[in-house]
Amino acid sequence: MEHVFHEIPPVWDNASRILILGSFPSVKSREENFFYGHPQNRFWKTLSAVLGEALPSTVSDKKELLLRRHIALWDVIASCRIEGSSDNSIRDVAPNDLNRILKAAPIRQIFTNGSTASRLYNRYCSPVTGREALRLPSTSPANAGWSAERLAWAWRAILDPLGNSFP
Repeated sequence: MEHVFHEIPPVWDNASRILILGSFPSVKSREENFFYGHPQNRFWKTLSAVLGEALPSTVSDKKELLLRRHIALWDVIASCRIEGSSDNSIRDVAPNDLNRILKAAPIRQIFTNGSTASRLYNRYCSPVTGREALRLPSTSPANAGWSAERLAWAWRAILDPLGNSFP
């Protein structure tokens, strides 16, 4: 296990209406220096399907999509001990300061991507932010029991606080 620091800055602006939180970037995401960089992770496919958008291919396209649709994206953990990309191995957590976003943007709802992000948010962040987060099913390839269609259906929960109707 190695001690790793989160070096990917959050994506958000003063118009962000929702905040989606993962747990901690995978090895591949850390290599690419952007969220959900592993090609098997279904985050970008799911988000695109829910929003009725074309699948973004570059980091620039991904950031533009998030900001245009008023979505903030970050992770719960600022640093931890972790083995590879295994959420189950996460130890010695230091959380990110989410209030820097929550105090500056009109965030209507916080969502967590999967049970690990949800558990860590509830343990480390909720007592500080005073806000609940809604858990969405994980887009990780480890969550193979959820089909793409089922994931997209569950992730439609992000639309209401964005002020969007279903596409």
